[in-house]
Amino acid sequence: MITSRELVKKYLNFFKSKGHTIVPSAPLVPEDDPSALFINSGMHPMARFFLEGKHPLGSRIADVQRCVRTDDIEEVGDTTHHTFFEMLGNWSFGDYFKKESIVFSYEFLTQVLNIPPERLWVTCFAGDKDAPRDGESAKHWQEVGITKERIFFLGKKDNWWAVGETGPCGPDTEIFYDTNPDKLLKSAGCGPGCDDRFVEIWNNVFMVYNRQADGSLVDLPSKNVDTGMGVERVTAVLQGKDDNYRTEIFWPVIEVWIKQSQKEYAGPNQRLYRIMADHFRAAFFMIADGVVPDNVMQGYILRRLIRRALRAGWQIGFDKRFYLLALDYWQEFYLKTYPEIKDKRDQAKQIIGQEEDKFSRGLKKGERELVKFLAKQGDNKISGQQAFYFYETYGLPFEIVADVVKEQSGKLVDKDQFEVALKRHQQKSRTASASMFKGGLASHHPRAIRMHTATHLLQAALRQVLGEKIKQAGSKVDEDKLRFDFTFNRSLTPEELNQVEDLVNQKIKDDLAVKWELVNFKQAKKSGALAFFEHKYDEKVKVYTIGDFSKEVCGGPHVVSTSQVGKFRILKEKSSSAGVRRIYATVE
Repeated sequence: MITSRELVKKYLNFFKSKGHTIVPSAPLVPEDDPSALFINSGMHPMARFFLEGKHPLGSRIADVQRCVRTDDIEEVGDTTHHTFFEMLGNWSFGDYFKKESIVFSYEFLTQVLNIPPERLWVTCFAGDKDAPRDGESAKHWQEVGITKERIFFLGKKDNWWAVGETGPCGPDTEIFYDTNPDKLLKSAGCGPGCDDRFVEIWNNVFMVYNRQADGSLVDLPSKNVDTGMGVERVTAVLQGKDDNYRTEIFWPVIEVWIKQSQKEYAGPNQRLYRIMADHFRAAFFMIADGVVPDNVMQGYILRRLIRRALRAGWQIGFDKRFYLLALDYWQEFYLKTYPEIKDKRDQAKQIIGQEEDKFSRGLKKGERELVKFLAKQGDNKISGQQAFYFYETYGLPFEIVADVVKEQSGKLVDKDQFEVALKRHQQKSRTASASMFKGGLASHHPRAIRMHTATHLLQAALRQVLGEKIKQAGSKVDEDKLRFDFTFNRSLTPEELNQVEDLVNQKIKDDLAVKWELVNFKQAKKSGALAFFEHKYDEKVKVYTIGDFSKEVCGGPHVVSTSQVGKFRILKEKSSSAGVRRIYATVE
């Protein structure tokens, strides 16, 4: 039986033997992409290299990337959905193309993972007004041994991949595993896409186009390959499991919970155990990458996951801190794959514990408010819509609202009405979340690029005005403003803020050249380049210099000269956390 860690190791070793450079996973929070809350796919950190036509570490790259998707949180609880997941990927930037990509895939699946060839089926792009039918991929699949009967052509909905509404895109060929070859197909000519016995295990995308804002396609500088293989799904397939949560990724944790609660992994409890396992794993990795619970952005997603997992545990019957052993397990389980998570479990335990206490207090307050509300109603009656208000405002599950109402009046709450309100809320949340992932991941807005360069100028100015003890603690840019966090133990005086602002604007007026070079990370540090997040960087890095004023390790993108930044203006300075200050600024 191949475990998930063995799958990762085999994959990376295989592609290393094929001339690929193995790069570390990017952190979950994108550094240079304000259009997304989290890294949501293996290709997300690679998107900009398709536009540039090259990667700093070579034309062949492979990795395992940790990802988070939050547009379908409510779906978690079935056998396959996850918020946190791992993607294996191999990339070619203007090097090999369709034939080699298909040969590599077939060799890895049949010779390394020992999957019987007859269990593999594939789909290719059928073609449309934008791009031609992908007969080339079908031809190469037949050359390696996939019979014509196991090759299907599907449309853009199934066999086209894009980084966003604009940016790199292209046709893909998807590889499916037949979970039950002895079973008759639903109908003649049925295959992947019409029979659920086929499970997608690998997607090979041929990134050749760049979609413009008007919807038109232009050729990228080079023909590229982008692939993705989900670790959780493929692990389950290799182990013959029809439930991802039955693999060693989750099952040892769930078994402990079953033993502690004396509640079987069956019926409604199955869904609750899966929610707990998925959400606490996701929370651990988010916290390890610096996210803390909040009411906005990444912090809101983390808070939502923690509270949903806690509620599931309480429904099963757990008391406080039932997740501690799970956090211990996942730190040890993933440590070799992601050494940067070392010693993160204590931090995760503390943060989740604080959130648990806060949520528990909120629930008790919600119950008190519900009792008051019922008393004012006279007949102690509450509608399903009103029940949803207490769910949304205080986190009170329907079951608690219904129990309190029954205790107070013996009446029932309209659950169907509650479900309608809940679905409406979920749809709004899903739409809002999806909007964070649809914008062109690599087609950065010009104002965001100007803001990014301004953060470099701001950091250099702060260090000049306040001293070199200043250290970046985080930053975020979008089209409207930038946020820059830095270590400092007091608020800045108005005079200091004016000095910083004036210095940045002087460097913009000086029209300094913005240049970059690719160097070894140790060499970059030796040269004086600032790099405050050392675990995030590859062996070779880009170093951006702005005249003789600023020198930083950074992935880009930036303007080519400071005069393009525009007028810099500080909007606000405040405390971010103990020993950390935050500046909001913009460019005009």
